[in-house]
Amino acid sequence: MKIVTVAQMQKAERECASYGISLAQLMENAGKAVAEEIRRLYGSVEKLNLTVLVGPGNNGGDGLVAARYLHDWGARVNVVLCGRRPPEDLNLALVRQRGINCLDVSLTGDPAPVQSLFEQSSAILDAVFGTGTSRPLSGLYADILTSLNQIREKRTGLKIIALDLPSGLNADTGAVDAATPYADYTITLGFPKIGLFNLPGSERAGKIRVADIGIPGKLVEYINLELLTDDDIGKLLPRRPLISHKGTFGKVLAITGSLNYPGAAFLACSGTIRAGAGLTTLAIARSLLPVLATKLNEVVYLPLPESSTGIASASAADQIRAALSGQDVLLVGCGIGQHPETALLFKKILFETGGRLPPLVLDADGLNLLAKIPDWQVKLKYSAVLTPHAGEMARLTGKPIEEIQKNRIGIASEAAKVWQQTVVLKGAYTVIAGPDGQIRVSPFANPGLASAGTGDVLAGTIAGLLAQGFTPSAAAICGVYLHGKAGEIIKDRLGDTGMVASDLLPVLPAVIKDLRIG
Repeated sequence: MKIVTVAQMQKAERECASYGISLAQLMENAGKAVAEEIRRLYGSVEKLNLTVLVGPGNNGGDGLVAARYLHDWGARVNVVLCGRRPPEDLNLALVRQRGINCLDVSLTGDPAPVQSLFEQSSAILDAVFGTGTSRPLSGLYADILTSLNQIREKRTGLKIIALDLPSGLNADTGAVDAATPYADYTITLGFPKIGLFNLPGSERAGKIRVADIGIPGKLVEYINLELLTDDDIGKLLPRRPLISHKGTFGKVLAITGSLNYPGAAFLACSGTIRAGAGLTTLAIARSLLPVLATKLNEVVYLPLPESSTGIASASAADQIRAALSGQDVLLVGCGIGQHPETALLFKKILFETGGRLPPLVLDADGLNLLAKIPDWQVKLKYSAVLTPHAGEMARLTGKPIEEIQKNRIGIASEAAKVWQQTVVLKGAYTVIAGPDGQIRVSPFANPGLASAGTGDVLAGTIAGLLAQGFTPSAAAICGVYLHGKAGEIIKDRLGDTGMVASDLLPVLPAVIKDLRIG
């Protein structure tokens, strides 16, 4: 599913005329689709007490259409006209014909009567401004939306639903106005907008739902930015042949874990296995092997000489190089720490020892160590998937974390092109950018995944898929989606508090099964 800029959306809407779809028909489609999404959210709208905030432009027109359908389906609907509507507005006339209560505060400029409706409502539909505004909210609009946020803080059961965008959210950048509502849901029209996935906009959007309004897909085929869906991943997952052996599904060598982080080795290697890799070998400091062997039974161990307890010696580089023969993937970084001896070992393996390396997955301290090597972008000659969170991306790029979070898609895309590697910028709505300019965004924003170790599972999952013959981009795309989908299943089962990384592991195979069979 394509993710669009305002200009791209407007271009697609204009070009609908060549398919016989008028702007009036698009508005009708949009309003009805929003109403249908609201009905899906509630199951039935017969007990819904909804206030629709209507602005002066097309977003307000969409809101009027939605109000009409929801009224016809049994909802109790109040409409607040926050801005002047055109005298010939057919959709407003149809609302009034039905006897729907319309409060026109645009005439008085007094927001006080709206406060009473907020107190009585179970849900608010924000249809004040959509993609057509980039100016600061002021006057009556700011007063009403500020009041809405204040009421929402007091009434936690009140749901705010944004039509296309929360009003005041810049659809291209994610910048927001101080009065922009904190929506529970955003029902975005046609295609999701880039600004919904950048901070601070992503904090105001809530859960994002996309409403099909009838724009032909051919009009946006040229766009290289997409939101991932079940169908996308199901098409990438291969069937597994009945006549198989361990080598059929690939071999991973994992350099993970250290004295302080032995659990990272368990989580990362378990991720490779649960993603379907045939054989995983764990290279780890010798003294940690007995501890991990009691918990991690399905891997082969490569005990490494130590410089101190739990820290592999740099002299292990030759041993690791020898073990790489026949391996399909090298996973490096999860929990290895940044001890000087570890840094030297890392440098020797990637940049100094002779021979070639298989495709790499670099995560966590692997990225932190990489960032300390001058001109690493030039020196890294091997195909790699880099999986930074915002802090690690800041170290790799030299950009402030705040700048990265405000332009996650742009910065990940730029880095992938400059580095000529696949980049996975982790976080809410994880971004996967390829060196070819193709960009994918995960649809998942799950606070339950904001806990130690979930990144190790993701890195292992990507490595396990890469071992099975996936391209780096495909492995990253599928790994991110499977990981996010597993998190959603656990959140539905347990909630988003107390979810731990190991909860993901038994769910991953079930997610793969469900997506493969569609």
